[in-house]
Amino acid sequence: MMHPMLTNAVKAARRAGSIITRASEDVGSLKVRSKTFNDFVSEVDHASERAIIEILQDAYPDHGFLGEESGTSNSEADNIWIIDPLDGTTNFLHGFPQYSISIALQQQGVLTQAVVYDPNRNDLFTATRGRGAFLNDKRIRVSNRTKLQECIIGTGFPYRDFQHMDAYMGMFKDMIKKTSGLRRPGSAALDLAYVAAGWFDGFWEINLSKWDIAAGALLIQEAGGIVGDFEGNESWIDTGNIVAGNPKVFAQMLQTLSPHLTPALK
Repeated sequence: MMHPMLTNAVKAARRAGSIITRASEDVGSLKVRSKTFNDFVSEVDHASERAIIEILQDAYPDHGFLGEESGTSNSEADNIWIIDPLDGTTNFLHGFPQYSISIALQQQGVLTQAVVYDPNRNDLFTATRGRGAFLNDKRIRVSNRTKLQECIIGTGFPYRDFQHMDAYMGMFKDMIKKTSGLRRPGSAALDLAYVAAGWFDGFWEINLSKWDIAAGALLIQEAGGIVGDFEGNESWIDTGNIVAGNPKVFAQMLQTLSPHLTPALK
């Protein structure tokens, strides 16, 4: 039985998915603006977020929200929904079919529910703390590879803030040399879900937002993986500097990344 709060989050994600899929049929007609350099938002992002919040607010009027587009409301609430209504907007705007909806619930600071939904493949990743992670109702686990050199690792390139570019390029070079390959599909929430499903063996990125990583991180933890910052600690949720992988690979990733850490990344 799915947790009732997760059921409502899934309902919200599917509603948002249908809005996004309808809009994807005529991307050229959408109104788009640039929030900052290389950071785009479309009317679909807003419509998707409105639909998600409407469903969750109806069910839980006293809950708070942290949404990528609408910001924070009722931030003192014990229960905060963390929402990315369209993770991978740039992909979406180019018709590149790799984007997702990410919804997580944080209760008194602890992530307890997670949904990442891929409307292109109709892949629904879900997790409730303590109950495991699932893809379309089937239990998922992180991969069991033990050697970094046999692994495929996901990442995301710096795209709007380039202050850590040199550190990132150092990480990138070493990871290329020490793995079976790197992948950069362009939706961090989905990348993290892929780690949970064992399709990626690990993932790292610098300077993500809470709404990019909250749901995906819980999926990984519930699938038996580890999530941390570049030193393996818990600050990833606030800094957005994230490393994730199965337990064996996680340690090897930290080792590979650590020579490139600047004081700002520690």
